Amino acid sequence: MHVISRKRLLEFGIEHPDANQPLDDWYRVAKDATWNSLAEVHQVYPHADLYGIYTVFNIGGNKYRLVVELHYENQVALIRHVLTHAEYDRNKWKQEMKRRTAELKKREKGKTK
Repeated sequence: MHVISRKRLLEFGIEHPDANQPLDDWYRVAKDATWNSLAEVHQVYPHADLYGIYTVFNIGGNKYRLVVELHYENQVALIRHVLTHAEYDRNKWKQEMKRRTAELKKREKGKTK
């Protein structure tokens, strides 16, 4: 997978140093992976959850959440959010996901015309 962007992981690690290693581990696994489905992701990350268009990974013993938009067809992993568990529970990321979903649907609709 081509991971975009590692910078978000590194920036989060500055604020939360205990997240550095687990995020780096995830990055190294993801960049070397060729995932074609959530079932394949589950072989490595069995607790990854699909929420709308995003896959949510538990990081650092469930202390952090990594919200990623996986595009299996072109092997791209777009890092959308890196959150503490408390930030994740506030659900602000879901509003952004709804906007992104609408954007993708509009784009796809334009392709079919």
